[in-house]
This record gives sequence, structure tokens and C-alpha cells, in this order.
Amino acid sequence: MATEVTVPVLGESITEATVGEWLKQPGDPVKADEPIASLETDKVSVEVPSPVAGVMGQHAVQVGDTVQVGAMLATIEAGGGAAAATAAAPAPAVTPAAPAPAAAPAPAPALAPEASSDSPAALSPSVRRAVLEYGLDPASITGTGKDGRITKEDVAAAAAAKPAATAQVPASAAPAATPAGGRKEERVKMTRLRQTIAKRLKEAQNTAAMLTTFNDVDMTAVIEARAKYKDLFEKKHGVRLGFMGFFVKAATMALKDIPSVNASIEGDEIVYHDYADISVAVSAPNGLVVPVIRDAQDLSVAGIEKTIGDFGRRAKDGTLKMDEMKGGTFTISNGGVFGSLMSTPIINPPQSAVLGLHRIEDRPVVVNGQVVVRPMMYLALSYDHRLIDGREAVTFLVALKNAIEDPTRILIDL
Repeated sequence: MATEVTVPVLGESITEATVGEWLKQPGDPVKADEPIASLETDKVSVEVPSPVAGVMGQHAVQVGDTVQVGAMLATIEAGGGAAAATAAAPAPAVTPAAPAPAAAPAPAPALAPEASSDSPAALSPSVRRAVLEYGLDPASITGTGKDGRITKEDVAAAAAAKPAATAQVPASAAPAATPAGGRKEERVKMTRLRQTIAKRLKEAQNTAAMLTTFNDVDMTAVIEARAKYKDLFEKKHGVRLGFMGFFVKAATMALKDIPSVNASIEGDEIVYHDYADISVAVSAPNGLVVPVIRDAQDLSVAGIEKTIGDFGRRAKDGTLKMDEMKGGTFTISNGGVFGSLMSTPIINPPQSAVLGLHRIEDRPVVVNGQVVVRPMMYLALSYDHRLIDGREAVTFLVALKNAIEDPTRILIDL
């Protein structure tokens, strides 16, 4: 008897998704509640668990197909991994009654149903293609994805670690497939998340009158405070003290002083918010996602750091919820963690402003008439000029700069 696996409810107003990856192939043993497929929605990836234990049946849809909520994805046949292995073993044992060599083929079919996360059958199409191109053995690659699955980055890292082996295998395996000096192209369909990001960013450019204002901030005081208290902070709160806690807290104070930066336009009305729901850009396997710190103005630096740390972990695991990425009145994006020196971030509609943080770099600056070297960071505020004037943007950045350069202001709400 087969049990149908259908597309689960994905969240409010979300009616369809794209099949991103099959985690189980036909014939694989499946446990109850074990993920069998990954679906990509406009905002996050959602894993679909098996409702029962058994054996994976046929896929009703393929990777890249768009599916509606409630549509059938696959079937789970009755039986389990142990039953399947028992059924497979006796078949070869009956034949080899006469010659002993006939028993040799028996182990070969027994390996197929055991498709692990690093077997070719269990790899996603893009990863399988990368493994073949580099000529690597999947069993020798350590997966860093969810549940130890191998990603394209894992394959590239393994290839870079073994240049000699990588060079030999493709040359001997398929010399005619890729001629020397030939040029290759690969076409990969955009994920729903990337399509949504592209659509929203272009919509922001087409709708808002965007302008970016810059300032820089001396990070000396924050760096010294972090170095002095980081061990005590982690011991007491169970989370590392980073820079984002300072910036989010300072931003909530500046937003209170300049409310238009925290406002939005709806039709011919301006909506002002007396709370600060801060969207923070977090790196996920399929791109940046932007979960929201609710009521950040009421959180301590420790509370902010805990929330961001939790977002980061769950973004990598793909377990962020839809509701956690809705709303938001202001966004902070830290490109400095990737080495960015300066950028002009794009606002996240319907928000009216986004703050871009960048890398900390020692630069010569003049302090009290003397040229000294200080750890400096560029700040960039992109905003909708229809709502926010240049004076307000500059005032916001100066308030933020003052709070970071003198963190005591954060403690006394100045």
C-alpha cells in the first residue's frame, strides 16, 4: 500500500513552491518524519518530511517543477529499510547452488538501496555534475550542508585540496568530452528565492527615489569595550559579543530621534512606527535572507546578539519560518563580514531606509590636530528621498556615529 506525500501548507498567502532537491531517491528506505524533498518558496527553503516509514516510491514531479499546495510529490511504499534488505538478500542466494562464482554478483545490487548522503544517487543535480566534472569520489568529500549533505562549495574545496588528482581523473576519464582550451557554459535555473530577490530589488529601484549618504565611524571605543568584556559577556549570556549588538541598539535610538527613517509610504499616506523592527541580512546557502528582530528597541545588547545568533544558525539549517521574515521597519546589512569597503545598499520595500556596514580598516585620521591611525568603518544609508530629506539622513548617521564612538551614550540613552 502506498502513502501519498503532498505539498504542505507553506505559510500565509503562499500557494506554490519549486522543487529544489530530492533528498530521497526511489528505492531508498525512509523513516517517519525524515525529510525526503526540499521545496523553495519566495523566502525560504522548506523540507518535506515523510508521513510514514517505508520505501521511497516514484517521484511525481521533477527538480525545478512548480507545485501547488496540496499537490502530490511522491509516494511512500509500505515496508522499511530492514525489510527491503531482507528481501534483496535471498534472491541471489537461491541461484548459486551449482557454481560458486554465481554468488559474486550478489553484493552489487545490495549496495544500491543504501544511497547515503554522499552517494551519487543522493546528490543534487548540480552537486552531481560538479563531482563528475572534477572527477572526485563523493565518499571522500565531507559535507557541510544540512544532515551532512554535500554542497557545490564542498566539491570545489575538495578539488582545490587535491589539484593533482583532480587534473588526472578528467583527463583519463573523458578526454574527448572537453577539448584542451575549450570553453564551457552552464545554465542553472534561478531559484525562487533568487527570483524574488531580483524582483523586489528592481521594484525598489523603479519605485523609490533612492539616494545614499555616507559617513565614517571610529571603532576604537567599541573594539576596546568588546576586548575588555567579551569573556564575561559570553560567560553570563551564553553568546559572543559582536559589533551588530552595538549597531542595532544605536540604530534604534537614532530611529526614535529621526522617525521618518523608520517610516514607510502607503499610497498617499506616511506610516510612522513607534517601534523598531530591525531586519538583519543573514547569509543562507541559497542567498541572503532577512529575518526581523521584533521590538529591538526593548532588547538589550545581549538580547540582540542572542536573536541574531539564532537567526544565523537557523538560516544555515534552512529552518527559518516565514513569519520571521515578514514586516520590518528598517534594515541593517553588514557587508563588512565579506570584506566590503563601501557600497550603496538597496532598500527593502516597503521600508524607506537601509544601513550598510562595511569592513573595519586602519586609516590615518586627524584627532585634536594630530594624524593618528584608527580603526575606521564606512557607513552608508540608502533611503527613499520621497520621504526622507538629506538633513534627516545626515542627522541619523551622525547620531549613530556618536553612539558608536562613545558607547556610554547607549547605556544612558543619549
